Amino acid sequence: MALDRIDTMKAFTAVVQEGSFTKAADRLGLSSQLVSKYVSQLEEHLKVRLLNRTTRRVNVTEAGRAYFERCQQVLIDIEEMDNALTNLSETASGLLKVSAPMSFGIHHLPSALVQFQQQHPDVRLDITLTDKKVDLLEDGVDVALRIGQLTSSSLIAKKLTPIKLVVCASPEYLAERGEPKTPADLIHHNYLHFSYSDLGAAFGRFGEHFSALKIPSDLACNNGDMLVEAAIAGRGIVVQPTFLVSKALRSGKLKAILTDYTPEPFGLYAVYVHRKFLASKVRCFVDALSQYYGKTPYWDALDD
Repeated sequence: MALDRIDTMKAFTAVVQEGSFTKAADRLGLSSQLVSKYVSQLEEHLKVRLLNRTTRRVNVTEAGRAYFERCQQVLIDIEEMDNALTNLSETASGLLKVSAPMSFGIHHLPSALVQFQQQHPDVRLDITLTDKKVDLLEDGVDVALRIGQLTSSSLIAKKLTPIKLVVCASPEYLAERGEPKTPADLIHHNYLHFSYSDLGAAFGRFGEHFSALKIPSDLACNNGDMLVEAAIAGRGIVVQPTFLVSKALRSGKLKAILTDYTPEPFGLYAVYVHRKFLASKVRCFVDALSQYYGKTPYWDALDD
């Protein structure tokens, strides 16, 4: 029974990732009829519709999306457990190519990398810092660290730690312009815009409302560090992760505002190409970062 459940979860996950029963069947080496049967059995067992099927496309229901996220993590854990046992005697070695976000990589990756190489001295690291989404296969990247709310794809994504967002400004700016009490008050302020995101997306479930607001902005940049420094200098209001602003908040250079409208947290994910046998160097690296940052990363634990 347990094996059947795993097979049905694999089939359902593949359909969501590929967006097609036929493509999922090709990937799994099964017939599309069997994949459809597996998904139907899963829905029957759960007593809930996971997918809406039409002749042209497959749409994931709200329940299906929630179940997919849990299924994916369960399957990752099973694969990692199997790989850990299979490769127990295998030593992590060789060149490991890693892509990571610029600001996060500068501020919070070096010490983690030092610790990892102390534990695995036979692994050579090649780190590329960029906020652009790299193509792992085309660029030959083994692991990409990504921050956000990831959409489903054919890649494996393991969440390493939560990334909290905070809305903040300098005390001097707030003394001059007044402190906004609701998101609607932001139309009377200057927003320091992060080019790779937008205020609506940052606030998650409030996104549609915020996207409709025309919030003034005289500075946009694709680097969070620059925006944080501009906020400290009194240029406006910024929405940035706590891994960038926690020190400024603790020192009083920035003040958190709109705390009743806390943006939905992102996550730091390790993304890698699905392989039947995961390389030991990749598995060890992902496990090391997961343990290093943990469920409450150190930059947030300081505020507890």
